[in-house]
Amino acid sequence: MRTLRTLLVLTVVSTSTLNTHAQTMTEDQKKSEKTFITHADEALALMTKEALNMDIKGVGIVCYIPGNETKSWISKMIVVKTTGTQKQNFIAVAHSKAAEMAETLINSGSNIREPKMGEFGYIGGVIKKIDSGYLLATFSGATGEQDVEVSTKVLDWFITKFQ
Repeated sequence: MRTLRTLLVLTVVSTSTLNTHAQTMTEDQKKSEKTFITHADEALALMTKEALNMDIKGVGIVCYIPGNETKSWISKMIVVKTTGTQKQNFIAVAHSKAAEMAETLINSGSNIREPKMGEFGYIGGVIKKIDSGYLLATFSGATGEQDVEVSTKVLDWFITKFQ
């Protein structure tokens, strides 16, 4: 019974948090979130195409962060042929790059500070400011330079949908 009450309380808190978040978003942020949802799959398809054209595989993520600081984000992820190797988890690395950018609001691997626990300091993620917040793209699975190339092509395309 206690577990059921805890679950109920967590559900109510989660729902309240979501409603509060939606209410605090500006109209521009709500519009950008809808734009993100509308075009995220296309962005991931482009990411897949770029990676395959470069003969690389891995994991890609695109995110939208509303506002001038990170308080929430919406994201989508794609696996291009593999989630990792025997020793590497590309899903974890891609999310680490995204998390670093969400906190610093600059490209991953910038070395502006020491990586925090959970970050690797790897290049491969790019972030750009838009009127209503930030867009970011990251790829993990190839060299850092190749990851940056894929992420940059996708983000440059994706940004055009928000203008």
